[in-house]
Amino acid sequence: MKRLAMITGILALAAPLALAQTSTWVSDPNHSEVDFTITHMSISKVHGRFGNVKATIVYNEADVTKSTVTATIGVDTVDTGVQLRDNDIKSPSYFDVASFPAATFTSTGVAKNGNKLTVTGNLTLHGVTKPVVLDVEGPSGPAQGMDHKPHVGFSATTTISRTAFGIASGMPAVMLGDEVTLTIEIDAAKQ
Repeated sequence: MKRLAMITGILALAAPLALAQTSTWVSDPNHSEVDFTITHMSISKVHGRFGNVKATIVYNEADVTKSTVTATIGVDTVDTGVQLRDNDIKSPSYFDVASFPAATFTSTGVAKNGNKLTVTGNLTLHGVTKPVVLDVEGPSGPAQGMDHKPHVGFSATTTISRTAFGIASGMPAVMLGDEVTLTIEIDAAKQ
């Protein structure tokens, strides 16, 4: 009986330590965005960004491979610096933001790759879900934010096919490149 009480006591003390191994971090909307680059007419690159990024990272300090990421990206916030082009990109011919105002990402795995991370997951964009692989640098920090919370930073890149997601499928690649490079910048605050 004494041994059972001792084991129960040890488990009770260990439970908070097990919980302390994970922490939840939420993106700071003022310092997080998804940038994109796509080739235009085979001669130049157009750059743009999406704002309204809402990401939640459940970070496992003991084993980073057990961490998870979920994110929502406001596709309806697309900004290329040219209002006429932005209006066209938001139309049914491209993103159709009236029907698909946001994209989502849900991680399915995290792997350590030297000093970097590889995060695999499912990206849903334009109503189509495809697997993607993110090459991630981070976390950098922590640093104390204006909100008096610790903040960390993550930078990630991936390349997707616009036609695989049904975006401007009829547009020839010579006019609008098929490969789109995404660069994700996340500033996340500990909750």
